[in-house]
Amino acid sequence: MNVEHLRQRFPDEQSCRRFFETVLWPDGPVCPHCHGQKSWRIDGESARDGLLECATCRQQFTVTTKTPFHATKLTLWMWIQAMYSLVNSSKGVSSVYVANWLGVSQKTAWRMLHVLRLLMATYQHSIPKLSGIVELDEKYIGGKPRYQHGVKHKRGRGTAKSCVATAVQRQGPVKAAPVVNDSLKQIKPFVEQRVSSQAHLMTDEHSVYRLLAPGFADHQAVSHGKKEFARGPVHNNTAESFHATLERALQGVYHYMSKLHLSLYTTEAAFRWNQRRPVEKTLTRGHNKGQNRIVMERLPLLDQFANLLRYATGTQLRRSSNGGINILPNPLPLFGL
Repeated sequence: MNVEHLRQRFPDEQSCRRFFETVLWPDGPVCPHCHGQKSWRIDGESARDGLLECATCRQQFTVTTKTPFHATKLTLWMWIQAMYSLVNSSKGVSSVYVANWLGVSQKTAWRMLHVLRLLMATYQHSIPKLSGIVELDEKYIGGKPRYQHGVKHKRGRGTAKSCVATAVQRQGPVKAAPVVNDSLKQIKPFVEQRVSSQAHLMTDEHSVYRLLAPGFADHQAVSHGKKEFARGPVHNNTAESFHATLERALQGVYHYMSKLHLSLYTTEAAFRWNQRRPVEKTLTRGHNKGQNRIVMERLPLLDQFANLLRYATGTQLRRSSNGGINILPNPLPLFGL
């Protein structure tokens, strides 16, 4: 769906609001205050668009009440354009670009993008534990390039870089989050909270994964130190591919990810990765022409929008006194840190 098709799908503000209501209220309006399902619309010159009143608690609400869009002064069409830019990109989009596109300040665009990343986090939180073959890996994000002007910089462990732990299901979803370091104390709870005990683990030779193995159905590893990167189906290349997308987003778009907001940037990369489904296709070129292969195909754009909005109610984002953001309620359970 290109921008012209997007505008045809959402020709006015009413169509944008109807889409939000369809996704958030598939069975009709639900009061965000008391969860009552009986309400009536309030019309009139002084009433806000989409205003309803709950028949149970008598409080008024709209589809954006108690969501990260709460009390927004921006049109829903502007929010949909921001969603389009973030979801449709391969590595992310900068707040400067979104500000120029929408005609808002960079600070407003920065907050808008963090709102959308928070919605991505609520969606990620709804994904069940990974099962089947699950690859594990960790990566230290940020810092100077390994080689720069003939100087070799120290890598990962023992530096100030931020560590991201990743678990990805073969032909399935990925779960990733910042951790303090790659020690057993940090990696073990991350894996146990996100991976089924019936899963078959695929990792590198890091000793932490060997210590985790007894809690799962099976564990096999490749030895990167011996230049072994795959042994038949045994590899963790899928997890490393996710880390590559995260690194490309850092180097090519954001240039810096603070430890304070790294969980949101990691969630963005994971959400984009998870908006795909395995599809069997017949290859039409190359040496393997005519063979059937499983490829990951992106979901339709409106389905991605629906996944982005579906779990919005109950979480809000507010500006802090120093110009930053506050997430309500406490975000720690949400991100699993």
